[in-house]
Amino acid sequence: MPTAVITGATSGLGLAFATHLARTGHDLTLIARTEEDLEETAARLRRSDRRVTTLAADLATDAGSRRLTDSLAENVPDLLVNNAGIALSAPFPIGDLGAEETLLRLNIGCVLRTTRTVLPVMMRRGSGAIVNVASVAAYGPTWLGSTYPASKSWVLAFTESVARSAPVRSSGVRVMALLPGYVRTALHQRAGLEIDHVPRWMWLSSERVVAAALHDLAGGRLISIPSRRYRACAWGLRHLPRTLTTAFSLDLAPERPLSRPGGTAPSVDAGT
Repeated sequence: MPTAVITGATSGLGLAFATHLARTGHDLTLIARTEEDLEETAARLRRSDRRVTTLAADLATDAGSRRLTDSLAENVPDLLVNNAGIALSAPFPIGDLGAEETLLRLNIGCVLRTTRTVLPVMMRRGSGAIVNVASVAAYGPTWLGSTYPASKSWVLAFTESVARSAPVRSSGVRVMALLPGYVRTALHQRAGLEIDHVPRWMWLSSERVVAAALHDLAGGRLISIPSRRYRACAWGLRHLPRTLTTAFSLDLAPERPLSRPGGTAPSVDAGT
């Protein structure tokens, strides 16, 4: 049986990946922070007669990340889905630095470490696949004042760089970045982001995103952007002037300028 390891596997895209892959004959290893949620998810998936194992680990910590990479080194799967990630609601100038560093460790550091762990083995055996979940936001600062798009830009650039290298291309290993748009997951609620302004037509279901991603992976695509609407958004973010795309971006910063330590607001240079 083919095997798959999925991070952030108990909700949202991770759960959709797990459900789809179990249905198509994969044995699974599910990774998430909470043992209770993992066991509940695993119990549901085992009804499909698949072998499902779990690993509770906080991937934003060195210990949790190392626990995962140690497990991967012992049993390199046929498919690795790097799905775990977080977003923050506070704008960078007033946000908590520790939370920002946690975001970078999870959204970037974990992808780096897990990919480095499994890729050499996959290349030596001449088979395997890695899906790194990024975002359409990787193409531009669509959340102004947020480091989330920057972290996903790294995931996209990293994935493209690795996937396009000659040794990887000749090995038969597939490495793909998945760039969804707004998906109905717990990401926004956990981050405390206001999403009431997002039009209904912009939302995609997790199941649709996963089905499109696995179809694109089988077809050898390097980048998967589910739905025509988000492929159009990606084109616009890449090619239209920033002055135009910024007008349609979500700004996390408060409307009034932040106060200086002495209580005065910073001056604004209208020429910048």
